[in-house]
Amino acid sequence: MALYLRLPATAGFNIDNELIVIDAFNANEPEQSLHKKNVNIIASGPSIQQLPLSELLDTPTIFVNGSISLTEKYCFTDIVGYVISDARFIHHQPEILQQYYTGQPLYATLAVFEAMATALPNIMRTYHHVMRVLYPVDRPWGVKSNKLSFSKLIFKKKLLNRKMPLSYFINHPDFIIDGSYKAVNIGVSLNITHGFVEAGTVAYVATQLAFSRHAATIHLYGIDLLNSEQPRFYENKNNSAPSMLSKVMSERIVPSFNLLSRTYKSHGVSVINHSPVSKTLFDDL
Repeated sequence: MALYLRLPATAGFNIDNELIVIDAFNANEPEQSLHKKNVNIIASGPSIQQLPLSELLDTPTIFVNGSISLTEKYCFTDIVGYVISDARFIHHQPEILQQYYTGQPLYATLAVFEAMATALPNIMRTYHHVMRVLYPVDRPWGVKSNKLSFSKLIFKKKLLNRKMPLSYFINHPDFIIDGSYKAVNIGVSLNITHGFVEAGTVAYVATQLAFSRHAATIHLYGIDLLNSEQPRFYENKNNSAPSMLSKVMSERIVPSFNLLSRTYKSHGVSVINHSPVSKTLFDDL
């Protein structure tokens, strides 16, 4: 039997000589349970602009990246999560967190928190108690955003930074890994306490989080994919961040979501894609 890396229960960040400690996500924490409620995950595709958002405000909601800016115009009454998996979002648009983040439960990778410690230290100091670390299972550190700040982290960096093939987790009880695709192995987590599987979009991370937190049905909005060359709904042509979706759409995103949907459905949880743009891409959403 394979010996799997035990992920650190906490991560520490040195901010102006003050140690800020953030707990890792643990599905066993009572406050993490969504108690079999339906959950909306709102991504950032342009189709969000056509949504009747006023009908969604009372449902437990998870935002990703810039979609949290919707809170400026709409009063979401049950925000149960905010997910950021790529530190490039912090580097490109830190003003979004400065304007709209007010202590919602934040789930992010080590690389994101390390970038926030540099760019948004006051947010880290004020709200670290509602933040949780999410680890990519095959490379727990993820993409390093700043080598100098990386040296400040207080755990075994070399071990965490070693990338492992997804095939290593085929027999792990909390992962479903599919190695049948020639381009790349794909997979999905049943409990991201032990790590999440990447697929090229933060919405995939958020969906695994919702399942791990015991959602009943997961509704996806704004996962458009086919119009990824257009600015996200909160951007314009002058401040649009680069998108990698078109490069990984057919190889990773679509087959990954199909695998996720089949897997979660077998566990009694339906995943429904409401994007009119990408609806026909998926077999099982």
